[in-house]
Amino acid sequence: MRVLFLGTPVFAVPSLQILIENSYEVCGVFTQPDRPAGRGNNLQPSPVKMLAETHGLPVLQPEKLNTEETRVIMESLNPDIIVTAAYGQIIPGWMLRYSKFFPVNVHASLLPKYRGAAPIARAILNGDTVAGVTTMVMEESLDAGGMLLREEIPVPIEVTTGELTALLAAIGARLLLRTLEGLRDNTLIPEPQDESLVTWAPRITKDHAAVDWKKPALAIHNQIRAMNPWPAAHTGFRDEKISLWRSLPLQSEGGAPPGTILGTVTNALSVQCGEGTILGILEAQRPGKKRINGREFASGARLQPGERLQ
Repeated sequence: MRVLFLGTPVFAVPSLQILIENSYEVCGVFTQPDRPAGRGNNLQPSPVKMLAETHGLPVLQPEKLNTEETRVIMESLNPDIIVTAAYGQIIPGWMLRYSKFFPVNVHASLLPKYRGAAPIARAILNGDTVAGVTTMVMEESLDAGGMLLREEIPVPIEVTTGELTALLAAIGARLLLRTLEGLRDNTLIPEPQDESLVTWAPRITKDHAAVDWKKPALAIHNQIRAMNPWPAAHTGFRDEKISLWRSLPLQSEGGAPPGTILGTVTNALSVQCGEGTILGILEAQRPGKKRINGREFASGARLQPGERLQ
């Protein structure tokens, strides 16, 4: 089976890897163009591009798919099936029609919940206790096609977006393999999504990262882990922007103004939040410094009574 693969971030890597390992003929890999990243703002290839090049696969990086040039490329590739995993663009209908089998998308949610660009971060931000992956038939409408296979897993209260992404990526790869086998054997029938249950997962931006200490501790905790690894939740302290990487709601209650630093509990920095709740900051980072635990932060800052995070 000749597979045309479209994917970009780390979530897509296991899906491409499993195709290679199982001797599928990957006739081409579409991924997003190299983007500036890192402190030097230098152009960086996507994780999918790096894997594809390691295996000598042809890589294509158009800014837009809906061009005459892409049509010419599709004619030459002649795939049996098109597979996408977090590619980053909507695939035009004319391109999907090149797929002789149902074109398949590996989506990191239990559809019809969380259609869109950021299903994993949104699930954590909303405090979901269950997440999963769905393989689906691609249509021109965003994440609206019939469902093929689904698998769910529990979401522990401490797991971050980065950690959950790795778990779901591995599940997605296994589901993709089963999906392709089912389509080849004609044993899979797409199940329509219930449109009344649709929710959306729009892209996360840096605007979502600033912490409001008037919110309850659990909501702030979910924000911190949802923003890890990007864009990193942050708060102000003594005219610096402090990145917050890990936390855990504490069982105790308090009545100080929100944002007040109450002290330390084990290795956590205890901070007053809204509705009388308290959050333990387990890992923080000052600008240009390494990540440290809450107790180390308190010791290094030589905290004064009543100091607050802004």
